[in-house]
Amino acid sequence: MFYFVFNGISFCFVAFASAQKRYAEQAVMAWKSRTRNLQVFDTELSADTVEWCPVPSSSDILACGTYQLQKGAGEEDATPSRTGRLYLFEFQRDTPMSPPLTELQRMDTAAILDLKWCHVQLSGKAVLGMAAASGELQLYILSDSQEASRSLQTLSSLELGTERLALSLDWSTGRMDSSDVRVVCSDSAGCISVLSLAEGALTSLSQWKAHDFEAWISAFSYWDTQLVYSGGDDCKLKGWDLRVGPSCPTFISKRHSMGVCSIHSNPHQEHILATGSYDEQVLLWDSRNMRQPLSESPMGGGVWRLKWHPTHQHLLLAACMHNDFHILNCQPALDGSGGACPVVASYILHNSLAYGADWSRLSLEESVPCSPPAVEPKESLTESGGHLRIQYESPTASFDTSLEDDAGRYIPEGITTPSSTPSAGPAHISNEDTPSLSSLLASCSFYDHTLHVWRWDWAPDEAQQELGQL
Repeated sequence: MFYFVFNGISFCFVAFASAQKRYAEQAVMAWKSRTRNLQVFDTELSADTVEWCPVPSSSDILACGTYQLQKGAGEEDATPSRTGRLYLFEFQRDTPMSPPLTELQRMDTAAILDLKWCHVQLSGKAVLGMAAASGELQLYILSDSQEASRSLQTLSSLELGTERLALSLDWSTGRMDSSDVRVVCSDSAGCISVLSLAEGALTSLSQWKAHDFEAWISAFSYWDTQLVYSGGDDCKLKGWDLRVGPSCPTFISKRHSMGVCSIHSNPHQEHILATGSYDEQVLLWDSRNMRQPLSESPMGGGVWRLKWHPTHQHLLLAACMHNDFHILNCQPALDGSGGACPVVASYILHNSLAYGADWSRLSLEESVPCSPPAVEPKESLTESGGHLRIQYESPTASFDTSLEDDAGRYIPEGITTPSSTPSAGPAHISNEDTPSLSSLLASCSFYDHTLHVWRWDWAPDEAQQELGQL
């Protein structure tokens, strides 16, 4: 340290100038970005997953799943029960005097770990998949009768195995391709299952032991649906070729230093994969070379879910557990810059673990009513000072690690803290010009059991023009 300071004055100056430039760039990007809360809904039970329907005829439909751990009564070693509730909502744009979200249905279920809509209609119906704590994959169809409002009805279910929790699922239809509809699931026994759906019935095609501990996440490559990715609590990211079989993975990456809990294939750009972990990093990969990621972005919180934008290939939504929800601009990394992806917007109005998040495909060309936030932003940790200790938890309560620091932020050892920029909170633009991009999003958080619907407006062209003048 002293040697560097004594002999590296010019280098220090260059680094400081570079940091100033990065700060200015991020400030410009944030200034042209605005997030606005539209509605907050109390889910009563802890909320951990939320999904907009991607089918065009039902893009106004939103599903939300909850997970509640009920400790057993009586003896200390009594088995706890896990209960949940599935909510169905309809989003209406033309409601200037009332909240835009209307509850259509609520259904008590086993605790829900993940929800995913099939990206295409099956037999003319939208289909929702649910990974349940009962160890089942459950499917529901969205009915649309003229006599009643839309609702979910049970289609099929299949138990993945005994004494395990279904943790995640993904459909093979991410590029809106209905030629080969399959589902991949992961579970708490470390297994991956691939299922087919024919005539409304689920059939198991294969199941194998993929990870030593919980297999938190599984996902298809949307460009080659014979390829499957999985991530587990053993800190490993793995690839599998279903044509070869599960006897040997196509790759094993240990680049993440903690459990891998989020994977999403980019449906717009072939070979691009995003992964997230408890180690608070978002990694972008080119699947043709899994030895080294394209970029690494520190998020300040465990990355539980990642979602690529439905139409813009470079925008990535991240649910960061202890550090809110963020939108990353991955274009520089995809162009080969190798640096961290800048955060262009953040949503910080949740007061608990940030778990579920998703983009809507619904058009926002017309204005949407904006209601005041029902939840106040959390107090800044940096103002509290002192010694911070955070208990890291997963929805299943089976991952439990305490990490701490003395700087007022949650920072695992060896991880660089994201710089404090204006993009760390809801950003506001300086004028009322029409934005070039408007998106509708939903997010949910755990212990405060809330579902938020919000809007993000971004003017990237204006930001890029100002960046060129720096």
